Order: sequence, then C-alpha cells, then structure tokens
Amino acid sequence: MWIKKIFFIFLVRPLVLIISGVSVKGKENLPTKGPAILVANHNSHLDTMVIMSLFSLKTLEKVRPIGAEDYFCDKPYKKWLSKNLIDLIALKRRPSKVDGHPFGEIYEALDKGDIVLLFPEGSRGDPEVMKPFKTGIAHIAEAYPLVPVVPLYIHGAGKALPRGEALFVPFVIHVNVGEGRYHEGESKVEYTNSLEESMFGLEEALD
Repeated sequence: MWIKKIFFIFLVRPLVLIISGVSVKGKENLPTKGPAILVANHNSHLDTMVIMSLFSLKTLEKVRPIGAEDYFCDKPYKKWLSKNLIDLIALKRRPSKVDGHPFGEIYEALDKGDIVLLFPEGSRGDPEVMKPFKTGIAHIAEAYPLVPVVPLYIHGAGKALPRGEALFVPFVIHVNVGEGRYHEGESKVEYTNSLEESMFGLEEALD
C-alpha cells in the first residue's frame, strides 16, 4: 500500500525516530515475515507509530495494528485515515452474533501471513503504568499455537504523547523486544499471566 509507506517515510519516521529519538534493545527479535503477533504495553497513541517505525518498508506492508472500531472508525475521516494510513484491523468492543467471530478479521490477517499488533491491556493507561492484561491474547495464541507471539515493552511514549493530550513533547523512547513465544497448552489465565510477567521482565531489563 503506497500511501502507507509515504505516510511513514515523510511523517511518522521523522517524528518518532529523529525528533523524539528511539532506543531499541532486542531489535533482532522483531519478525521479518508473518504470520506473527506483536503484543505491547499501551500508554499512548504514539505506541503504534513507534512500533511500526521499527520495521523495514518491505515488512511494514504486513504490519497491521488492532484498534477499537468505536474510536478509530466513529467518523468517516477517521475511518479512512485508520484504514489507509496504518491498515487498521478494527475490533468491536461489544460484538453481536451477527458480526461473526469477534476475532474474525484478526484470524484472516494471520491466515494471510500478516503481522498483527495488539495491546493486551485493552486501552491506554496512565504514563508508564501497565494495567493487567485481558485474556483476548490467550484466545488468539491458542487458536494459532505455531505463530510466534513477540512481546515489546515501550517506555517514554506515555510522556511524549500522554493520553488525552494533543501536544507532542520530544522525549527519548525506549523499546525492549523479547523473544517470540508460543502457546503450549496453558489455560487462558496461565498464558495471560505468563505473558504479563515476561513484559515486566522486559521493563526491568531496560534499567
């Protein structure tokens, strides 16, 4: 998608990589092809831009973030921007039976070999405070046990562009990328708790 590449080349990358500055640890753990699942903590809308900026333009074509439909698609212009500039997978918070499987579009993306990006907390939290993970990621990982789940911890994006703020503040952002992991038959609660613990480990490793 050419418009997505142009958006990242001329706006996103200069903003997050040059003006702000991003320090990355474990970049070799980023997937270079799909299918793959990226999971990260979530403090800012900048999180998505930072993560996607870490990929080569060739791989970027396959990276698809997941976001709430009632926020990103509630107005025609926001829906157009979300779909065309970042190739968003819009997720309904309260899907009905007529909508089909709540993760249907995510599964379709993985089946096509895409790299999906999701935030297990479900919504943005306070700067540098990680909320408990929801079990949705466990459902997806269980359905795709051969697809790696790659955890990323982001520090600083919540200060550079906090929730509810529109003013960007240049602030060095640190990212720690963990090794891919696979679902090994754990219960959904066990898997979710284990993933959450691995995220805390990535946070501690940044110190």
